[in-house]
Amino acid sequence: MKRFVLFLAVLLCAFVAPTARAQSDLGLKNLGVAIGYVSPENLDGTFSFGGFADWGKMAPNIGLETRLDYWSWSESAFGAETSVHDLTVGARGKYYFATSNPRVRPFAGTGLAIHFIGSEVTIPASPGFPAMSAKDSQNKLGLDLGGGIATPINERTDFLGEAWFGIVSDVSQFSLRAGLSYKLGR
Repeated sequence: MKRFVLFLAVLLCAFVAPTARAQSDLGLKNLGVAIGYVSPENLDGTFSFGGFADWGKMAPNIGLETRLDYWSWSESAFGAETSVHDLTVGARGKYYFATSNPRVRPFAGTGLAIHFIGSEVTIPASPGFPAMSAKDSQNKLGLDLGGGIATPINERTDFLGEAWFGIVSDVSQFSLRAGLSYKLGR
């Protein structure tokens, strides 16, 4: 039975793969930068910045994007300082909805990302207590869910407005981003 299922899976892939490849248009299409506001779980909001690359279409309405984002948050109270930062490397698939206006391209998407999270706490010396500090860093896998809109500014530049929710253990985050995308090779 297992061999039969394996045979059917291989047969299905053999027939579907050429069709999928014929409909795809993958290759580096756009490069962009983005700034945003991030609201991490259990922390106050902060600003983020990052870059992204548009790799074209995997299927007629589905685009592929890779990204690199960074945010940092810090707080000081009673002489103690706390900071948390997150460097995110990820990929997203975006489904572009058909509209009557070709200049406005709304999309919904999902993706996976690796979050390189670091935190540090520093407590100054006080009478009877020495100074203390602690650092921690973790790598966590996250799931991104969101959407937005893309619209051209001119022939080579697009504006993007996005809202994403990143599901990450202990550091889930909601973000609003605005970005500019520059078209390559056209």
